[in-house]
Amino acid sequence: MSTTLIPPAPVSDRPAHRDGNVLRWLGAYTASMVGDNVYYLALTWAAVQAGTPAQAGLVAALSAVPRALLMLGGGVLADRFGPRKVVIASDAVRCAAVLAVAALLFATTPGLWPLAVLALVFGTVDAVFMPAVGALPARITGHGQLTRVQGMRGLAIRFANVVGAPLGGLGVAIGGSAAAFGFAGLLIAVSVPLLVSVRVAELPGDDNATERRTAWRDLRDGLRYIRGHRVLAPLIVAIALSELGFVGPLNVGLTLLADERGWGASGMGWVLAGFGVGAGAAALLLAVRGSLPYAGRVMAVTILVGSVAIGALAHVPNVVAAAGVAVLIGLLTGLSGALCGALLQTRTDPAYLGRVSSVSGIVSLGLAPLGMPVSAAAIGAWGTGPVFVVSAAVCGLGGVLALCVRDLRRAELPK
Repeated sequence: MSTTLIPPAPVSDRPAHRDGNVLRWLGAYTASMVGDNVYYLALTWAAVQAGTPAQAGLVAALSAVPRALLMLGGGVLADRFGPRKVVIASDAVRCAAVLAVAALLFATTPGLWPLAVLALVFGTVDAVFMPAVGALPARITGHGQLTRVQGMRGLAIRFANVVGAPLGGLGVAIGGSAAAFGFAGLLIAVSVPLLVSVRVAELPGDDNATERRTAWRDLRDGLRYIRGHRVLAPLIVAIALSELGFVGPLNVGLTLLADERGWGASGMGWVLAGFGVGAGAAALLLAVRGSLPYAGRVMAVTILVGSVAIGALAHVPNVVAAAGVAVLIGLLTGLSGALCGALLQTRTDPAYLGRVSSVSGIVSLGLAPLGMPVSAAAIGAWGTGPVFVVSAAVCGLGGVLALCVRDLRRAELPK
């Protein structure tokens, strides 16, 4: 079957932080991420009010199931129909679902069932939304600006994490769960017209999406593409190892460590703040510089040094030292994570970006969280010190792998 090839539309090489097209995308992404943070707080609060703590935990966890199971399919959809269309449609569905539950809660007290349905819908749409978000930057800016965009995206995530919870708390204080859900829906709604205004360029390989191929064949082709790629295959394995070693200690492990040392909630808050400051600084560095030399080597070394810092966190003498180590962990893991994302963006053929993003998302959001209950059980059996050291070793294996694989070690970012 022959197809008419359309020349790719030009992509601007203007610095991303001065490109109105990129800034509209960044505004949409930021509004959506802040809305997500408000939504999760509203969901948790509403579930606690409507049921037992165990039921609330189950409702909060429901989103993870369809997200993990369907994300590969979401990557296929993003590559088939174009990430812009998929992002706009999924954001609109998320907005409508959240506002519908807000209206229901304003009108009545329906119990847990609408919250459970909302969590399932949100997780299902996230499985489509996340791969499309990963595939979009390459179509809105020049190849040489993708690293800077990764830094800007990291800053948006940090901003959303900082302001989302207080905004959600404000919504609950003003009008309960219904107001918080309404606030979340309105924030997500802001992103939709901004996304509609974003101009998207056609890239080489986009014409392949119009071929009549089954979704199953597209999925197999995507996995085969990753498996045969000399940079992407080891990179995704390195991401998996580093995430497995990082997620447990910096989530459930930190809570148990603070309790064991008597730091209390305020002490844990200082440690988390230190991590956020370090990660924000890493994102700002990439947003300002736009690129770093020797990206593969720097990524590997920051994973290795970051893993040492993770292991050291359980052995610091006081909360001040722990906050300082957390700043270092945030800086190093933020930098390595942003470099991983930039290498994924720049080394992937545009026709496969959705599927590559979906595999990376499954590793980060599906596989890595499995380490949290394992870490909690291990800490209960052996204490925080040994578990943090083992987690650091697992994380460090990602850096060792990156150094041992020549093509990944020598990978560079566009200048």
